[in-house]
Amino acid sequence: MRKTFLYRIFPNKKQSLALQAVLDECRWVYNKTLELRKNLWEQDKKSLSLYDTNKFILPWREERPTLENAYSHTLQNAQERVDLAFQAFFRRVKSGDPNPGFPRFKSYDRYDSFTFKESGFKLEGGKLKVSKVGKLKLVFHRPTEGTIKTLTLRRSSTGKWYACFSCEGVEPKRLPKNAEAVGLDVGLKTFATLSNGQEIANPRFFRQGEKALAKVQRKLSKEAKGTKERRFRRKAVARVHEGIGFKRNNFTHQYSRKIVNQFGTILVEDLRVNRMVKNHRLAKSIADAGWSQFFEMIHAKAVEAGRIFFPVNPAYTSQTCSNCGYRRTGEEKLSLCDRFFDCPHCQLQLDRDLNAALNIKAVGLHRVGQPLEAPAFRRGE
Repeated sequence: MRKTFLYRIFPNKKQSLALQAVLDECRWVYNKTLELRKNLWEQDKKSLSLYDTNKFILPWREERPTLENAYSHTLQNAQERVDLAFQAFFRRVKSGDPNPGFPRFKSYDRYDSFTFKESGFKLEGGKLKVSKVGKLKLVFHRPTEGTIKTLTLRRSSTGKWYACFSCEGVEPKRLPKNAEAVGLDVGLKTFATLSNGQEIANPRFFRQGEKALAKVQRKLSKEAKGTKERRFRRKAVARVHEGIGFKRNNFTHQYSRKIVNQFGTILVEDLRVNRMVKNHRLAKSIADAGWSQFFEMIHAKAVEAGRIFFPVNPAYTSQTCSNCGYRRTGEEKLSLCDRFFDCPHCQLQLDRDLNAALNIKAVGLHRVGQPLEAPAFRRGE
């Protein structure tokens, strides 16, 4: 299997300038290649393949001597990105997308990474040796596995640099077999409720950082566009967003790992979050929760560990009794304000989210072909 390994790198001032120089040359090649293909089609109705565009790198080196600052494979990768952008554009046009999105030129802020393919870099004694840059210090918190195929160096919006290794032939780390199953219901009051009664509190990281974000955004709004001061203030805003993202990423990594370690079958809601955020009253809270990221991490860890992960259609799971299957409809239907489920048929009383988690577990076990551990899920009368 293929796996990526991400490390923070700490270049000195000279190396930072060298990294930025490589990034600038790759961006120049990207924009030049896009301009070439765009003009050729508009003037002569001819298209260029990736192989054809690779031939222009040598003449461009004579025209622009600073291209020598970049390794040849990184420049070829910039042209490959243009080719992939055109492929995606034509695919969207063919599918009838009304806004296919023509490939656009990249500004300083929109081009933030470059890639080496198998050569031009080497790991030596806990340091990363990169062609045209030198030996970079990195936080080598875990060793890479398998065969390194590519290295991508990326600059974050706050100016930090990261090294991302893509490795092939990584052996998955299987966990011991576990017959225990769990259903997960996510929400806003409680981040997630498990069918065994456990709850994960909603940390609301964005809400916690709103005051700090508002403060730096007010200062940003006072600076004139195009000035150094405005660029400095933009980086301050980016740092606040970065901190919120780090906290959320750490939170989802920790709890997804705990769930995968504890259960052998994991059944979650198959949510369409992009539709849910159209509710303007709840959009900020839904985006802050990060349910999609949480489910993606559980899925990735479950696949590697050999666990069963299955998304379940969440329709009516909050309105149906997990004990007798009675479904509340019409005037009996629970609103979002109702946090307690009271079944008028069998007199079951329990938390709304726990009831939904039990239903998700029952439906999911039925779908994956495992015996139900709870009364059958059925429509009540």
